[in-house]
Amino acid sequence: MAENNENKEFFSYKGLPLVRKNDTIYYGNMYDDYVVMMEIKEKTNIGGLDVASKIRIYKMATDEKLNPMEAIVKSSEKTSLYEALDIAYVWLSRTSSEQ
Repeated sequence: MAENNENKEFFSYKGLPLVRKNDTIYYGNMYDDYVVMMEIKEKTNIGGLDVASKIRIYKMATDEKLNPMEAIVKSSEKTSLYEALDIAYVWLSRTSSEQ
């Protein structure tokens, strides 16, 4: 039976949508000027569970006219998902307060 995707809500962190596909996580609202893309580059097995140990973070403009390399305005690397989400939240909240 096909799932009805119309009624599904995204997970959120501090009020912003959080969407994951394999080792790529998008954080933020695609209707805003910027979102953050996080790529899990390395994982460590802790107690039988894979935990992200190296995450590359990119603040990207959502303007579809830009090529992906031009869209990236900031980047960083963190050693935990919490640190990556924390810096992503700061980047996006500073962007909204600057407007």
